[in-house]
Amino acid sequence: MPFQVLIVDDSKLARMAIAKAMNKLHPDWARSEASNADDALALAGQQPFDIALLDFNMPGRDGLQLASELRDLMPGIAMAIISANHQKEIIAQAHDVGAIFLSKPLTEDELGQFLAQVQLSKGSM
Repeated sequence: MPFQVLIVDDSKLARMAIAKAMNKLHPDWARSEASNADDALALAGQQPFDIALLDFNMPGRDGLQLASELRDLMPGIAMAIISANHQKEIIAQAHDVGAIFLSKPLTEDELGQFLAQVQLSKGSM
């Protein structure tokens, strides 16, 4: 069964780049996109997601706040916080909410490694 992936970034260009990489790596996986935390939570209320790829810097609530809220809704969700802000504090906060930190711009290789880890942890390789 394909994974359900939620991509959240206020930049349409960033969402398109992630979607393109996802299509190349896992064309059978379903994905939904949101441009902010409110839209992401609305989607999460309609269907469960296996994976969430969250931009750190967004208007309103940031990716860390959203990650915490998604974790409450879906305790088993795998999450990555994506940011060009590589400060140790941000990386530590991502880990504190149960997310992996991925650098922006996100490369297909880095995304592929994260997705492979998720597949292994969920036992569906």
